Amino acid sequence: MCGIVAYIGNKEAYPILIKGLKRLEYRGYDSAGVALLDRDLNIYKKQGKVSVLEEFAAGKSLGATVGIGHTRWATHGVPNDANAHPHLSNSGNIALIHNGIIENYGPIKEVLLKRGYVFHSETDTEVLVNLIEEVQKQENVSLDEAVRIALNEVIGAYAIVVIDKNNPDVLIAARKGSPLVLGIGEQEFFVASDASPIIEFTKNVIYLDEEEYVVVHRNGSFTIRNLGNVVKSHAIQTLEMNLEAIEKGNFEHYMLKEIYEQPKVIEDSFRGRMNAAGGWVKMGGITEYNNRINKADRFLITACGTSWHSGLLGEYIIEDLARVPVEVEYASEFRYRNPIVKESDFIIAISQSGETADTLAAIELAKERQALVYGICNVIGSSIARATHAGSYTHAGPEIGVASTKAFSTQVSVLILIALQIAQSKGTIAQSKLRQILYELEAVPEKIKEVLALDEEIKKIAAVYKDANNFLYLGRGYNYPVAMEGALKLKEISYIHAEGYPAAEMKHGPIALIDEEMPVVFLATNKSAYEKIVSNIQEVKARKGKIIAIVNKGDTQIKAIADHVIEVPEVDEIISPLVTIVPLQLLAYHIAIMRGCNVDQPRNLAKSVTVE
Repeated sequence: MCGIVAYIGNKEAYPILIKGLKRLEYRGYDSAGVALLDRDLNIYKKQGKVSVLEEFAAGKSLGATVGIGHTRWATHGVPNDANAHPHLSNSGNIALIHNGIIENYGPIKEVLLKRGYVFHSETDTEVLVNLIEEVQKQENVSLDEAVRIALNEVIGAYAIVVIDKNNPDVLIAARKGSPLVLGIGEQEFFVASDASPIIEFTKNVIYLDEEEYVVVHRNGSFTIRNLGNVVKSHAIQTLEMNLEAIEKGNFEHYMLKEIYEQPKVIEDSFRGRMNAAGGWVKMGGITEYNNRINKADRFLITACGTSWHSGLLGEYIIEDLARVPVEVEYASEFRYRNPIVKESDFIIAISQSGETADTLAAIELAKERQALVYGICNVIGSSIARATHAGSYTHAGPEIGVASTKAFSTQVSVLILIALQIAQSKGTIAQSKLRQILYELEAVPEKIKEVLALDEEIKKIAAVYKDANNFLYLGRGYNYPVAMEGALKLKEISYIHAEGYPAAEMKHGPIALIDEEMPVVFLATNKSAYEKIVSNIQEVKARKGKIIAIVNKGDTQIKAIADHVIEVPEVDEIISPLVTIVPLQLLAYHIAIMRGCNVDQPRNLAKSVTVE
């Protein structure tokens, strides 16, 4: 959600902060600001894009070598200049930036008001910076100790960075429930909410753990402690990300680039984990806990948003191949409804960022009840990667577009491999069937390239329906979760209302919406329900609905009755979502562009949802 970048060293901080904030724009935000500490503490912040902040700061005092920068996604208080970060303490000495939510800010604010503090914003963040100042004053302690004491008094989630006019050679950062990474350079340090602002300057990083804070000094030293004041040691990790991976290259938008990256990243998600000729699948985390997984009474998949859709596909795939009962839960519901979780359950938690707050809470709940928890995420060193017993990275590479595309495809790819390995271990899949699926998986990247070659054709269909107010997406079996994901993509980036339904459920309500103004997207590639889908199409046709059908190459029956068809290569139904999702992503992209929408940063959305 919000973005953090900070610097202390011998270079000018402002250019580093601005470049870093631009790299964090994909996370979604409504205002931006910086605090620069030289002899004075100067704060510049504006509602709007980072470019607006740049215009505002032009010509002002920007020469400091210590600074903090922030992009805000509004939680407490409307988007405006006053609520933008950084926030100053009443004395004007301490500046703070904050991702997350301080849940008990109200009672703390009441105490501070009684002690004479004045507030200039509606934010919980301004309460926190003044609490730190009050602790420092009352307890007569150093700034880092005041931060530690104050953080022990607050309830909620945070990633914060603090600088102090009276301590110009020190920068303090802390985290709980929101990611924070420390970049280590030559006599300089960087702090950020993810690695993208750091990669240009250093590849040496430390990911702070829950309830840890770091004090860094301009002289090159740093100390990490937990909130209990215990010194913690961390191995320095090397970032595998490269700068090119977070640039748009020759593409107009990150989303389009990431759609086109799917053949490569799906191949990356398979690499070293399967061999069709040898007839084997090996996922390290599954192998490590093989006996416990095989004895599990139930699998439970928990996720949010697009990851929930991939989890729903996981349910279908695992039950089909491994013959184990699977339930799929929204993490936001799972954490609050006292679910039945047993030691014999196997929990799979899915998150693109590895930082989704609700999914992390679901993981902790499952662990408290002694269940085995397996994580699927994209970001190395993320909170979910560290919190789970085992897991798999999707190897999708950085995904900058807010609407997930390649993250979904690689999550589904990993789930297919997990299902195949468990099925092979349990003896619920014939070796011939296993080899057939593996060979088809190996062929998927080339088949997706065939779909991408239809881009101009899909663009023409988008032009016909760009002004529609509603869309309906329908599919059966494996195509039902794909229909939901296709509808979500359209909603997210074009702001057109769209719903995904099981095709058979159309008659139980949605059919009332169908008229000559309603485009209906049918996913009609699964042979097992082909005739049923044809019947559903006929029902829409009889009510004058406009039909866009995704069909297998060579289909003639649906082609004769649909208004538009998009022909995709035929694959096994189990892996068909990897192919059928691509035209839906392209359709959403082109409609959004034609409507003048910002596809990479759609309104009100954030890439990594680190608050409830």
